[in-house]
Amino acid sequence: MTRSFRDDFVELYDAHFTRVYRYMDRLSGDPDLAADIAQETFIKLYQRGSIPDTPGAWLVTVAMNLFRNAHATHSRRRHLLNVVPDAAMFSDRAVETTPSAETRALQERVRRALDRVPERDRHLLLLRAEGYSYREIAAALQIQETSVGTLLARAKRAFRDNYEARADAS
Repeated sequence: MTRSFRDDFVELYDAHFTRVYRYMDRLSGDPDLAADIAQETFIKLYQRGSIPDTPGAWLVTVAMNLFRNAHATHSRRRHLLNVVPDAAMFSDRAVETTPSAETRALQERVRRALDRVPERDRHLLLLRAEGYSYREIAAALQIQETSVGTLLARAKRAFRDNYEARADAS
């Protein structure tokens, strides 16, 4: 019995949705945006109607493109609307429980260190942290697979330098 596209899609969704979501959450720092992007990525796969040769790389490439589009749209809107910094207090969103001050400080320190490394390094680190293989990372970032290890080592060093520099400045 041959497998249908739907069967393959469901299997791929089960295997990759959480990875795509976590990657986008770490990249964006916004769980709601990450969920939207992960969902839209799988909608695009379903609309495509066939499973790509390297599904992990295809999914993360689509997710990165959707993130870039969302980030650009958000930046344009913020610029055009000149958002008031305290606008959150006027929103309808429910108040969420907040992590401890120590946890927030650590998260912010990591986020700042990540933001200071070049974009490609940030993608390398986050994709690897989500368990993507060197082959999938290479395909997603359009680099040579043989270069991934070296580039990843440099990215780790750059992150560590930025992270430690923030600790010294504190």
